[in-house]
Amino acid sequence: MRRIELPAAGLSASQLVLGMMRIKDKTDQQIRELYDLARAAGVDFLDHADIYGATPHQCERRFAEAVKLSSTEREGVLIQSKVGIVTDGPFYDFSYEHIITEVEESLRSLQTDYLDLLLLHRPDPLVEPAEVAWAFDELQAAGKVRHFGVSNHTVGQIELLRTAVTQPLVVNQMQLSLVHAPILTEGAQANTLGQAGPVTPGGGDIVEYCRRHGITLQAWSPYQSPTGVFLDNPDYPELNTVLTRLAREHEVTPVGIATAWLTRHPAELQVVLGTTQGSRVEEAAAGSQVRLSRREWYELLRAAGHRLP
Repeated sequence: MRRIELPAAGLSASQLVLGMMRIKDKTDQQIRELYDLARAAGVDFLDHADIYGATPHQCERRFAEAVKLSSTEREGVLIQSKVGIVTDGPFYDFSYEHIITEVEESLRSLQTDYLDLLLLHRPDPLVEPAEVAWAFDELQAAGKVRHFGVSNHTVGQIELLRTAVTQPLVVNQMQLSLVHAPILTEGAQANTLGQAGPVTPGGGDIVEYCRRHGITLQAWSPYQSPTGVFLDNPDYPELNTVLTRLAREHEVTPVGIATAWLTRHPAELQVVLGTTQGSRVEEAAAGSQVRLSRREWYELLRAAGHRLP
């Protein structure tokens, strides 16, 4: 498993992240087997959120009940959770009270004394940066959260938080896959006659911004398209033809090549796997070690339907 540095935190971590959003209906044995296979493949980074599950914190509780991390095991992994989405609204809440309350419940549910990272899940238009800073300072001082970050945030939203938050923002988790790649492709369309405007206003330079500020990008839904997973999807025949050929040439699977396309980017991003299949984790781990050529990377980009000037 290839490892990367999270420069804003001074941490070393696996380039793949095991996402735990789909484990609510799995047995203890299935969850433990998934965790064990991921660890055997070199994954040491786990992604949670307070909203994962049919009820708040359900997946965090299921993970803790099934895996029962020993103190040694806990020290060997990085656990990340997210707050800020209120599912019975639906709305968003970055208030001091909500952040503190949800983190306390995450710690109880995960049966741990601390989170390695806490992310603000989706932007709250009513955010008061001073309240976020107050919560972050208190959680850090108490040793309950070691590092902080965001998810789905634009440059402007991050800059607003930085007017009050003193801790480095270590991570920005964004949706990114071969098919859904506006944060990578919009910049390539700059100054092109007849091109439509950005589909992610304010987000077109988020990759460059994060690279400049040492913020690690995490790619969620790395195999998704508007019509579901793009692997073996009849809506993407050209892409799957190229994925299959490159998989054969590099002796991995199409999952591995789709992963390698992401890990090839010089931003040194992490790939968040939402699968509950241990074999899929192993395929992605093998692919993360493949170094695609520039020609192969752009061939996949075009095969996924992205136009280049």
